[in-house]
Amino acid sequence: MTPAERIEDLRRQIRHHEERYYIHNAPEISDAEFDALMQELQRLETEHPDLVRSDSPTRRVGGRVEFGFASVEHAEPMLSLDNAFSEEELRAFDDRVRRGLGSGAPADVEYVAELKIDGASIALTYEHGTLVRGATRGDGSRGEDVTSNLRTVRAIPLRLPADAPERVEIRGEVFLPRKAFERTNAERQEAGEPAFANPRNAAAGALRNLDPGLVAQRGLSAFFYQLVGGNTVITHSETLERMKQWSLPVEPHWQVCSGVERLVAFCREWGERRRTLPFDTDGVVIKVNNLADRQVLGATTKWPRWATAFKFPAEQMTTRLRRIEVNVGRTGAVTPFAVLEPVFIAGSTVSMATLHNVEDLTRKDIREGDWVIVEKAGDVIPRVVGPVLSRRPPESAPWQMPTVCPRCGAQLHRPDNEVVWRCENNSCPARLQRGLEHFAARGAMNIEGLGESLIAQLIAGGLVTDYADLYSLDTSSIASLTATSLRSDGREIQRRVGDKNAEKVVAQITRSLSNDLWRLIYGLGIRHVGERAAQVLAEGFGSMQALEAATVEQLQSIPEVGPVLAESVRSWLDEPRNHQLIQRLRKKGVRMEMPPEARQTRAAPGPLSGKTYVITGTLLSMTREEATKAIEELGGRVSSSVSKKTTAAVVGAEAGSKADKARELGVPILDETAFQALVGSADTR
Repeated sequence: MTPAERIEDLRRQIRHHEERYYIHNAPEISDAEFDALMQELQRLETEHPDLVRSDSPTRRVGGRVEFGFASVEHAEPMLSLDNAFSEEELRAFDDRVRRGLGSGAPADVEYVAELKIDGASIALTYEHGTLVRGATRGDGSRGEDVTSNLRTVRAIPLRLPADAPERVEIRGEVFLPRKAFERTNAERQEAGEPAFANPRNAAAGALRNLDPGLVAQRGLSAFFYQLVGGNTVITHSETLERMKQWSLPVEPHWQVCSGVERLVAFCREWGERRRTLPFDTDGVVIKVNNLADRQVLGATTKWPRWATAFKFPAEQMTTRLRRIEVNVGRTGAVTPFAVLEPVFIAGSTVSMATLHNVEDLTRKDIREGDWVIVEKAGDVIPRVVGPVLSRRPPESAPWQMPTVCPRCGAQLHRPDNEVVWRCENNSCPARLQRGLEHFAARGAMNIEGLGESLIAQLIAGGLVTDYADLYSLDTSSIASLTATSLRSDGREIQRRVGDKNAEKVVAQITRSLSNDLWRLIYGLGIRHVGERAAQVLAEGFGSMQALEAATVEQLQSIPEVGPVLAESVRSWLDEPRNHQLIQRLRKKGVRMEMPPEARQTRAAPGPLSGKTYVITGTLLSMTREEATKAIEELGGRVSSSVSKKTTAAVVGAEAGSKADKARELGVPILDETAFQALVGSADTR
């Protein structure tokens, strides 16, 4: 046998045994025998480097440490799932599906129920059968390229069989099995390092680690559930079977359920049995089985109408509340949280929990030293339900909100008609840290590489005291800082950022100078100003100078800007330090106005010109985005809030408070049939 033939034979054997061990949990050889095969392959590839291929099993673990990850676009958006928290909500989902499918819908729609894996979503791209890219979910449209890390996960095949499509994107979930999680935490505690809060955080953190060697040590696994492109089957169940044929791991407990009552039974069963599994699950993902029916049902801008996630009821435990501390956010909001004696709840150890706000804490009379009931809301966010009064220590006293900020010492204030206390010091280190993280975030100024650790060092070193200081940074000032990564043994490594990586950060900062105006407005962190409000303000005024000069009345004259938003914007602009910040950003060269051509987005003249509509609830015939497009193409505008100026409210299924407010104000209501008649033959697709 030639070296080339032996190498190919070894690769085939190793792939087979990896599949038996990591996917089927049925190994055919011992670990020592497997190691011997791998060592022989490594030796032969070293002796014959011309025969090395990127899909070889020896390429799983890389040693190169990168600074950050590239951003990549998904083949199709990775949408979130709507949630059902009760059997009634599950039945309501089934009712919406049957109504969406129309008169031809069967009495019992066929669904596939899959256990919801508590991990990190990923998307793998294979070309000509070879894994070429692995990405995180990110914001749903774009994720981070973590290919080198995903290659180390042995449950993920580096090659697909010959019958796989020429190009396909495969989506799934990377997770940390419970045993691997316990082992990892034991090792960290022995090394004097803090334990991970739960397997999900450990898995997500590993994917974004800069050292692939550590990822290999972590013991991650994966399950897959979706094909994007190259799928010729007609049902989801066939998709799962096809992925199994390609040696892709599929969560084995999935089941085809005919009708909602079978779904309810499946969810009840696994709500009881979930703790017997070797991995964490916080619910059941339910999908319409027929792929053609999914096309009929469509999707909203946030989630598909043909799927939902049933969340298991929260688990509760009792533990002692050691003390109550407060956290300072980017807007200055100071919120209390509980520091607990660690307790294991719903698959993870909880040592901190939210207390929402002072009013809620006072109403529940939660005190330091109390025994308290703690639960995970949706099996995710720990919160304190309330105290166990029968076990309250006799010396306990009601908790008092501090009067000064714990980070900067400034006096705390609570505005009228609000329950949240605030630190008004814009120079507060805690506010600056969170504010800079928001300013640099992908949805705002989108400065890649400027993360939490680097921002903390810039603040500690006195290099940045406000957002404008970012534009004074140069390569040398950043290169001298340190980047933290983890070695394969779990220990932290402190490395200089270095000139090359510093150049990348500076380039990103420089690029952000020419961002759209709305990104700057959003990045400033003005209360009540989200991405959509920032876009509305940018389009309505066209420049920061015009926005600065606007009165509250002028702000409210812009569609979608209500009194609360207008007052918040005006109040922020009236603060002298904020005015100085804008001036400094302007001098640094940050774009302060929209190009004239970009302002031509106002609705063109048409039969709906001068009219404003609010869309609320779920429309069955089109998405919210498609309905908005239909209105704008006819010259109308779509607002996010109802007022007396609203022409009409378009009300779909499960409409909420906006529909109630429209009726209260006497605003005309259009159901879906009336709305379709309004937009007529406009092409909304």
